[in-house]
Amino acid sequence: MTDLEKARKAINEIDVEIAALFERRMDAAKLVASHKKKFGLPIFDEAREKEICNKELEYIKNPDYKTYYLEMIHSIMDISKKYQSVLVSGSRVAYCGIEGAFANIAAKRIFPNGNMVAFSSFEKAYKAVELGDCDFAVLPIENSFAGDVTKVFDLMYSGSLFVNGIYNLHICQTLLGVKGAKISDVKTVVSHEQAIEQCGEYIQNHGFEVQIAVNTAMAARNVAQMGDVSVAAIGSKESAELYGLEVLEENINQNDLNTTKFAVLSRVYDDSADVSAADGFLLMFTVNNAPGALAKAIKIIGDNGFNLKSLRSRPVKNVPWKYYFYVEGEGALSSQKGDALVNGLKEQCEEVKLLGHFKNLEI
Repeated sequence: MTDLEKARKAINEIDVEIAALFERRMDAAKLVASHKKKFGLPIFDEAREKEICNKELEYIKNPDYKTYYLEMIHSIMDISKKYQSVLVSGSRVAYCGIEGAFANIAAKRIFPNGNMVAFSSFEKAYKAVELGDCDFAVLPIENSFAGDVTKVFDLMYSGSLFVNGIYNLHICQTLLGVKGAKISDVKTVVSHEQAIEQCGEYIQNHGFEVQIAVNTAMAARNVAQMGDVSVAAIGSKESAELYGLEVLEENINQNDLNTTKFAVLSRVYDDSADVSAADGFLLMFTVNNAPGALAKAIKIIGDNGFNLKSLRSRPVKNVPWKYYFYVEGEGALSSQKGDALVNGLKEQCEEVKLLGHFKNLEI
């Protein structure tokens, strides 16, 4: 047998082993896809992929092969992501608004293979998941300029859903007019109240009158239907394409860092080992009506070694002068210290609700 024949024989035998290992890997990818579908997690996790690639390179002893091995690993990962996308596709994703709204844009980026289901209010989108009509809800919880979306906070407090991800969407507000319109023609702008607030300086400088709409995409659709050059919408560029409007001016929000946080909510809490790599946790609690009760609750968080990033208060509906507190902390509670934190709060507080863990991801 020649050296070439020996080499080809060895390759054939190795290929048999590779095929068997490939099937095992894809079986494992199927389990990963099932977990991601259950909890509404993204198919692509850039940080995790980099971590794996760096670790995999340590297995290769011959430095001449490292570049080629890394290329192979990237190819295998791409195949795995394609397979997982097929398995995860079909999830019904609730959002508030219509096509072209920022919530719709966020939902499509988080679930590129999902079936988008529009609702006219945050409550209806939330309830659709609680009732099992949809698998996930993508709802805004905070804007870097306009602040908290308090209606969603109230739903998270009173409802039964959990947060399994938080995604940051950069918001670029755009002035949209009908065909042939110019900025000098515009007298009135129509948009959601938060978009109006984000563009307050621009609106004031131009002397525009303001009309409030349910959401930015609805405003764009209404302006398109009116066909009046004196009325423009404030919304996304995607809305212009969808409803046949012209972009009169981009980036009209006064803050270039304008970002909205969207939460993915589902019926199931993700208590897997992966939460140890979470960026943070969310919980809500109410305290006893006693001096120092809130201070004691906050101290429990610090005493167990957790950094409190955010603390907000909201009135409890139908209970005068009672408040619940929304907490965002760093790290994960899947540890003895985390258990001690939760148990300590339960002893001190009337109610404690762990909303979930999350990774802060850009979309």
